[in-house]
Amino acid sequence: MIMWKCGVCGYIHDGESAPEKCPKCGAPQEKFEALSEEAANLVERSRFSNQLLAALMGIGDELEALADEGIEDNLDPGCLALYKYAKKAAVELRQMAKAEIQTHISKGKWG
Repeated sequence: MIMWKCGVCGYIHDGESAPEKCPKCGAPQEKFEALSEEAANLVERSRFSNQLLAALMGIGDELEALADEGIEDNLDPGCLALYKYAKKAAVELRQMAKAEIQTHISKGKWG
């Protein structure tokens, strides 16, 4: 299987040939370039980890929402402190995952 990258938007297509037009931006087939074996291996190897990072960001959103509810409930000082800590940790976790994804993108480990 060959990986094809759209030169306009960066969309990656897996297939024996490039699509007739880019599903994301509509660029014609001529705008696609086959990735080298090395580049394709980087993309393939990183896909699982990138999915985990995306899931981690979603969990961070859920954790922050739970923390907001706990902060609003404000049962007692101990709970409030824990929920504030959880909110801060959720935001930092999400931002760290985004930064790691950016690192992957800059190293060609995305697609």
